Amino acid sequence: MDVVDKKTRSRMMAAVPQRNSAPELVVRRMAHGMGYRYRLHVRSLPGTPDIVFPRLRKVVFVHGCFWHRHRCKRATTPATRRRFWLTKFEQNKARDRRNLRDLRRQGWKVIVVWECWTRRPDWLAKRLRVFLAG
Repeated sequence: MDVVDKKTRSRMMAAVPQRNSAPELVVRRMAHGMGYRYRLHVRSLPGTPDIVFPRLRKVVFVHGCFWHRHRCKRATTPATRRRFWLTKFEQNKARDRRNLRDLRRQGWKVIVVWECWTRRPDWLAKRLRVFLAG
């Protein structure tokens, strides 16, 4: 059984940011500091990538470890309504795979930056620099 009622849970989940999250802002500041300019949340591309570098034909998705199931300690599974959550996570992962495949077929280079990576800014900056310069 859930600790909070359905209405409260719904309000809590609606408050989770889909755009301009703290990890996304870290990556955006990093790319801008490297001298790259970009567009945000381009809806005409599959999956509405978080950061788009049109001239380079490269996109960055900044994924939350919990929602997109990174293999780290942040990807916990709630104890209540396990079947619901496992189905939800599988649907998220399938959608992510489809979006990455569609973007690559359209000639875009794609990198997924995981939320936990933003806690290691030096390492992430190197990885991002290689992706954008390559």
